[in-house]
Amino acid sequence: MTAAAVALAVLAASGCAGTSTGASGKVNVVTTTEILADLVQQVGGDRVAASSLVPAGGDPHSYEPTPADAKRVAKADVTFTNHLLLEPQALIKTIDANAPKDTPNVSLAEAAESYGAHVIPLVEDIGLDVLWLGLRVRGSGKARGATRTSSVQLTATKIDGPGKLIAYLTESLGQPDIYFDSGHPADSTTLPPAAHTHLNWAFTKPGVYHLTLEGKLDTGTGKPLQPLGKGTFTFAVGVEPHQVKPADGGKATVLDGGHTDLTVDLDTGQVYAYSDAQRVGAAQSAVPAGRVVVDVPGKALETVPDDPRFSFLGQAGAQIHQLPQAVLGKHVHGEIDPHLWEDVANAKAYVQLMRDTLIGADPEGKQTYQDNAAKYLRELDELDEYVRSQLAKIPADRRQLITTHDAFGYLASAYGMKVAGFVVPNPAQEPSVDQVRKLSETIRNLKVPAVFTEPNLAQRASVLTQVAHDAGVRVCSIYGDSFDEHARSYVAMMRHNADELLLCLGEPR
Repeated sequence: MTAAAVALAVLAASGCAGTSTGASGKVNVVTTTEILADLVQQVGGDRVAASSLVPAGGDPHSYEPTPADAKRVAKADVTFTNHLLLEPQALIKTIDANAPKDTPNVSLAEAAESYGAHVIPLVEDIGLDVLWLGLRVRGSGKARGATRTSSVQLTATKIDGPGKLIAYLTESLGQPDIYFDSGHPADSTTLPPAAHTHLNWAFTKPGVYHLTLEGKLDTGTGKPLQPLGKGTFTFAVGVEPHQVKPADGGKATVLDGGHTDLTVDLDTGQVYAYSDAQRVGAAQSAVPAGRVVVDVPGKALETVPDDPRFSFLGQAGAQIHQLPQAVLGKHVHGEIDPHLWEDVANAKAYVQLMRDTLIGADPEGKQTYQDNAAKYLRELDELDEYVRSQLAKIPADRRQLITTHDAFGYLASAYGMKVAGFVVPNPAQEPSVDQVRKLSETIRNLKVPAVFTEPNLAQRASVLTQVAHDAGVRVCSIYGDSFDEHARSYVAMMRHNADELLLCLGEPR
């Protein structure tokens, strides 16, 4: 059975022969996050021992699995992931490669829709005054044999221009990770199917640059890589973009604002720009690579920091043009927001799916699982009403969320809040006057009384905290992906979020 078949055949897999319990006599359930472990423990009760691979306070987006994790998965009777690219692909691969055959290996976010879960697009609204440029893989690639453990190799087969073109990611602690560098031909990076990532795009001299990207599919089965498409993108760096010819020599489509990804399509084999730059606020659409001219204007000038880690950009103090990464850290995600549990109704769908999966794995415990789930679902109904009633007390003009992490779209959608974006600068540099000004203006224009950080993402919150203090705005704390010592359960986490949002955004005292 392939990894994909195990992952997707939720109830079919769980309907196989009953599981064998471990030394404790309990069904051994391994999940990726503490939140999932808590939900399944509520359903399983004394018959289940549930644990999370991501440790307490860890970030599920960036957790790197260990050999010990592989051993834990190999001993599991049931495994639950969230997926929708919440977890890094290395963690998903560890689970799919080590989960015992014919045991349930359930990807909850995808499978829970049949239990009434509601999924929404991941909408990123960052107020940059230059183009926000990333990389993306679109499509499922199922016809090509792709699974959730497959990857697409993106290779810069040719880069030319008057200076160096360097695409790199700045990790959450300021460490750069170079993806493409014109000084190193045929640089490659990989992304999972349906994934997107943010990058910095640096150009050491003004002028016209061309970047040719080629995609190949690695199905993860040991077979040779399958060729996909190839396309050449044009960059107008510090020059008038409308006077620059695109790679195909025809009429240019100038991309100069909004959000664009250089994209390889697994289903069509095409390479294109997936962009909303032509119409602000519009959905992204495909622009053929050969027609694209990316505008890198004079206002994208940056100074190379006095930090040896960034010496690949040039001498400290030198001026370069750079399209910013905008969101700190390695942030690979898909088109669907994976943080479903921030809407309690979605957590209920997870619980029902967990109940049926446990029944299939341990039929003798059917009554226990049904009773526990029924009791917990009633508690979640009360929680949903509590969150809704608390947030309803916040005046409509104060329901703006400024956070360190794109984890609250479901909370906003379900309970009448609005997520507002902001620019987070490169953590290796002190924030510029302009960056601080833009964030201050966002806070002032929205008249927000508070901003929100997450306990496990303190490293990403320094600029937000600084600007909030300067603006006389409160800095409050809500939970997104993980617990801490103050909130050790899903119910406690959501009650805290509701109380904190009301306390910090409610009527002024």
